[in-house]
Amino acid sequence: MAKSARQLMFSSFFSLVAVTLMGGCAVTSHGVQPATLGVPGSLQAVEAVLDQPGPIEVETVVAATWQVPLSGMLNFDDPRVQAAGLQDHDEPIQIFLHALHHPTRGTFLIDSGVQAALVNDREHAAIRGLVASVAKLDRLHVQLDTRSWLRRQGTPLAGVFLTHLHLDHVLGLPDVPAATPIYAGPGEAQASSFENLFVQGTTDRELAGHLPLEEWQFAARTTPESSAGIRAVLDVFGDGTLWALHVPGHTPGSTAYLARSPRGPVLFTGDACHTAWGWQHGVEPGTFSSDRARSRASLLALRDLVQRHPNIDVRLGHQSLRAGPPAAATAAIPVPAAAATGHSGAHPS
Repeated sequence: MAKSARQLMFSSFFSLVAVTLMGGCAVTSHGVQPATLGVPGSLQAVEAVLDQPGPIEVETVVAATWQVPLSGMLNFDDPRVQAAGLQDHDEPIQIFLHALHHPTRGTFLIDSGVQAALVNDREHAAIRGLVASVAKLDRLHVQLDTRSWLRRQGTPLAGVFLTHLHLDHVLGLPDVPAATPIYAGPGEAQASSFENLFVQGTTDRELAGHLPLEEWQFAARTTPESSAGIRAVLDVFGDGTLWALHVPGHTPGSTAYLARSPRGPVLFTGDACHTAWGWQHGVEPGTFSSDRARSRASLLALRDLVQRHPNIDVRLGHQSLRAGPPAAATAAIPVPAAAATGHSGAHPS
């Protein structure tokens, strides 16, 4: 091969590598297909029946406790954060497993809890090696793994509704039966970032053996400008008992869920809001979000919805609204796996 040809070949190769590194890659290479579940709806239709009791029994369990940088979960550029004098530190959080028990559709999870291998076989867990080290997984303390929770159920799992595909929300998927449909928001699996160069392999292992992801088919914008952060609404079962709300910003496909339970409506924000302080003060997530402006719009739209319907039980991404201000200490919170009240354990609604 001529010298000039070799130089051209190597130049092209390194240019391709540079472009790949700069552009990043998708969060997963797992297959994706359009979901057939769900009917496009409107926020007006949701609010017309939202305050009526519904049939879905809701259960929230603390799957694990962890610590992550507060600056990832709160935008430290926000004047309210600065005025409060908050300092960045490793903030105690929880990883939740939410279960929805529909009388005819069956049992569904919102997000996935944590894999049983993280209890006593971490070398074989889907998240391991460098990613586990960087994520400081040694600070993750499992309270109730997904396999153990599933074994306690009297019926098979009908599906998993993901709020998004960040690792802390898919940690339990290896314990979910392979034939169980898994749903995620539009463009979520294809979202590209530099960080995904390092985590894609882990996300792929979490999803290994599962059917292709079912991507929610939200219609083009169906919400009024007054709720600009909620991009679209999907009536999941077509019976007005559960809605998926497209709330992009933290990730492009971030999805919140709103269920009608016998004791009133329950909102699962996902990481549209991680912390109690962020919700109470209207401060969007920080460095963990891909688009802070859209993240803020989504958070404020959800807060506006709750202000119009104050009986909504809000369940945040990683803390309970019963929690106090961000902690200054780094010690993990000891949380029982099946406490009777709050988000500190099982929380029926």
